[in-house]
Amino acid sequence: MRQGKEISSVKNSIQTRLSGVMLLVLVFALGINVFIFKQIHTAVTRIDAVFSSNTAVNELSESLEQVESTVYEYLNTKSTQALENYYRYEQNYKNLIEKLNDRNLDNEVKMLEKNIRRMSESYLEQTNETVQAKRGRNVEKYKTSYEDENELYEYINVYIYKLNNLRFRTNSANYQLLLSAMNVLYKLCIFVMLVVYALGLAVTTLLVRNMIRPLTALSNTAHEVAKGNLNVPQLPVVVEDEVGVVTRSFNQMLESIRQNIEQLKESMERQAQMKERELLMETHLKEVQLKYLQAQINPHFLFNSLNAGAQLAMMGDADNTGIFLEKMADFFRYNVRKMEEDAMLWEEIGAVDNYIYILNVRFAGDITYIKEVDEGIDNIRIPSMILQPLVENAVQHGIHDCMETGWIRMEIHRNGEMLDVTVSDNGAGMTEEMIARVMAGRADQNEEDRFSTGIAVRNVIDRLQLYYKEENLFTIESDGPGKGTRVHIILPVYKDELE
Repeated sequence: MRQGKEISSVKNSIQTRLSGVMLLVLVFALGINVFIFKQIHTAVTRIDAVFSSNTAVNELSESLEQVESTVYEYLNTKSTQALENYYRYEQNYKNLIEKLNDRNLDNEVKMLEKNIRRMSESYLEQTNETVQAKRGRNVEKYKTSYEDENELYEYINVYIYKLNNLRFRTNSANYQLLLSAMNVLYKLCIFVMLVVYALGLAVTTLLVRNMIRPLTALSNTAHEVAKGNLNVPQLPVVVEDEVGVVTRSFNQMLESIRQNIEQLKESMERQAQMKERELLMETHLKEVQLKYLQAQINPHFLFNSLNAGAQLAMMGDADNTGIFLEKMADFFRYNVRKMEEDAMLWEEIGAVDNYIYILNVRFAGDITYIKEVDEGIDNIRIPSMILQPLVENAVQHGIHDCMETGWIRMEIHRNGEMLDVTVSDNGAGMTEEMIARVMAGRADQNEEDRFSTGIAVRNVIDRLQLYYKEENLFTIESDGPGKGTRVHIILPVYKDELE
């Protein structure tokens, strides 16, 4: 529980550092932006004031012109519409001059405004007198009054023109000054933002580098450990944060791995010694089993074969007797010599040929034997005494009771890196139950002493499994009783033998 609280506080420390840096940068940037915004707002307000002053003077001049023109129109037409326009424009002009300065100030612009206001008030009184004289049809009076009014109108225009020029010069200078100030603010804004960004980047980079440096060291060390190098120094804990917790845990894990590997090495060494002894014993056992299986030759077959040779000799056929004895000697010599060796394919085929010849002497040539072998595969190496037991099984259990019409076919073909061997007959055939008993090694061996060598089919299956370290190399097929049997084996061929 305490450890959990420590981890929680550690996480808060890293979060606080990152949040503090970001908050500092944001507050600083916000303050600078607010300051610059206020300065820009002030400058814009002053620019608006500059343009407003010139606009007010122009509006005053236009209003004066309207008053004068409506007076002149009324004097000439004496229309009600002209009189209404006069009163409306007069009121508008009064409102405008009330905005002008009315005090004595040490300012040329303000003094011009005061003079214009005073003359405008006199001008409005004079225009009112002119209009009233016109309404009273006092021709002499409104003519005199109009002349005085027109004179004031000219003076006011002159003063308004002066005021406008003076304000224009003043406003132009102020406008240029404001433009310069705006340009300075613009440059200042860019400079300040660059400084803020650079400062924020520098502070953030420094903070991140302080956090990344121990992570980089941890990553490099973990990479070395992943490659199998456990002789790496322990990493120092720089800061008590998440990285520090991970670094300390990594150091403990690495030390634990080293201890476990040492213990595992000791255990594996002991297991290897025990395994070596077990493999040695297993190898000796398999060698003994293989030699035992290869040495299983039934003596009855030898006695019966010698008896056939003796009968052939008594018949006085010396040549055939010699050939028979030679074939029989080759057959048994091959069997005895090959008990501890592999065999070439041509040697295995020769053993089958000798076996068939011996049986044909015993049974007066009643066995029909067909052989199909691909060319160029004679030197392929296979386990010894593999083919002859298959042919023997076909004779003994397949065509024994129908030798006159029966036949045995042995086919050997190379299929890529595999050797396909098929021994078939057209004899008694087998049921599924009989095939299962043969494959399991539970077949009936009561008749084995007639003409069998004693090497059963199960013997061949066992030796193939021991030799090739594979299963499912041997299969038996039959369509049923009386329909023959096919024995099929697949033998791996090594590449150097193919070459």
